[in-house]
Amino acid sequence: MPTSIDDDYSTHRSLAAAWASVDVRAAGDFWCSLEDRRSGLLRHRDAPLFFTALGQLTVGVDDPAHRAALLLVLGRAYRHFDLLPHATTVGDALLATVARHGPPAPWRAALGRATQAIREAAAQVGDGPAWWHVQVIGHERPSPDIAILTVRPWRRLPFQPGQAVPVCTPRQPGQWRWLSPANAPRADGTVELHVRAVPAGTVSHDLVHEVRPDEQLWLGPPGDVGLSLDPARTDDLLLVAGGTGLAPLRALVEQVAAAPDGRRVTLVVGARAFLDLYDAIALDKLQCAHDWLTVVPAFSADPCAEPAEQGDALTIALDHHLPDQDIYLCGPPAMLAGARSRLLAHGIPADRIHLPERFTR
Repeated sequence: MPTSIDDDYSTHRSLAAAWASVDVRAAGDFWCSLEDRRSGLLRHRDAPLFFTALGQLTVGVDDPAHRAALLLVLGRAYRHFDLLPHATTVGDALLATVARHGPPAPWRAALGRATQAIREAAAQVGDGPAWWHVQVIGHERPSPDIAILTVRPWRRLPFQPGQAVPVCTPRQPGQWRWLSPANAPRADGTVELHVRAVPAGTVSHDLVHEVRPDEQLWLGPPGDVGLSLDPARTDDLLLVAGGTGLAPLRALVEQVAAAPDGRRVTLVVGARAFLDLYDAIALDKLQCAHDWLTVVPAFSADPCAEPAEQGDALTIALDHHLPDQDIYLCGPPAMLAGARSRLLAHGIPADRIHLPERFTR
């Protein structure tokens, strides 16, 4: 008999309440339980991250982007540590641990659904590490709710400009948020991340307000989100950024700068007012260094701005649109909503429009 929405909600609440009572130190018990069942499956230092991610997925998460991050991380973990043949053993260790630390809940059925989802994800995510330990070496606050973090992975992160990576802090184990590197790969391996604290975002709040240099974070495997440049094309670019959506588009500018191919790039940066242009200095340096780059500010609520700079980012961008440009947009949901239809109505071919459509897949 199929379950009702009310039954699913009741199950989720029961699991969430039980998981909330499981102390993060239970990860040590999980690792011991797993070792007792089959030694050597998982390194002790990886147990907390693995345990909390598996627990979160089993409980169920309402945010599709968070679920996608958990499946990417866990799919890679099951491949990297060769856990797929031992999924039952891993599951039994989790069940034994939560039974010792929390009240009764319908864990077994939920774990079965989570394990099946992980198997499906593992078949698609490819090989490689499940996560990268990184050290925060820089933390700037250009505005009260935005931070620019520079992190150094212990081993090089193999990402491409325009991709996104799940980010987790030990302050919120098991919670992951997608962020896009704001730079092309560097010789020293460092990665720059731009993050805005949002009201319901526990991870973003910690990254902006709590994290300090020398702290450790985890980055998950890079994922394509529809913003990578096509290596077979060298058409001019029109990049349209809103807020911290600037990060992946600035990375694309750096990618072009690293291997100039004759294309011209127009980067439209949207903000409410001049003081909200949090990365203005870096953008000015890029524009001064490259004559093929034009940076255009778009101010939605600044009466002191020049008339040609007053308006939302997409409206200003359409004023600068030229034939044969590929258009990339990234910004808050309100900016992206309806953007594709506006561009199509402007006569721009669908294959030239690139939006971040895969954060939630």
